Amino acid sequence: MTEIEYNANNRPDPQEIRGFLHYASWLTPDEQARILADLREIVARAPLFSPVLSSGKVMSVRMTSAGRFGWIADRNGYRYSPVHPSGTPWPEIPASIQKIWEAILPEARPPESCLINFYSENAKMGLHQDRDEADFSQPVLSISLGDDGRFRIGSSTRGGSTQSLWLRSGDVMVMGDEARLCYHGIDKIAAGTSPLMRNGGRVNITLRVVT
Repeated sequence: MTEIEYNANNRPDPQEIRGFLHYASWLTPDEQARILADLREIVARAPLFSPVLSSGKVMSVRMTSAGRFGWIADRNGYRYSPVHPSGTPWPEIPASIQKIWEAILPEARPPESCLINFYSENAKMGLHQDRDEADFSQPVLSISLGDDGRFRIGSSTRGGSTQSLWLRSGDVMVMGDEARLCYHGIDKIAAGTSPLMRNGGRVNITLRVVT
């Protein structure tokens, strides 16, 4: 299969929203389909799982990872781990995903973790900060595939006003600089808004530098 190459100069410019950079429709439908095929290969080797928080609550989002580290959660807390809950190492980050980071963030360190979250129609992710990484000067990049998800952005402290926007299939979002520690989450999935996945749902891919 022909390797994907991304030319950032021929892509939409981002819109800034509270310091987040939103690249709407950055990926073409063919590119989205190729990435989805690569994700299916990852899931075959590192199956999706439903994390259980220390409170005993089971997250509604199912997840897996690729790269040097994956994010896991259980009754001992949440953290990065070099292995899947099954004990096997995570698969490598596919070039189709890695090269998005390189095209948009050429000055950043290479990503060490590729977190893959699957949202069914009723799944959501509460407001949270990404602060389990060691170097907050490095950005976080997320890729949306499948059904629309309503993304909520807050500030660097809990509480206060928030702003929402719908993330659609092919969108890319960068969280860096003053937005790096802002609270954010997904509070609604609009089922049936994308034909990308036969059975519906939304996939969010998040690339991060961990160490």
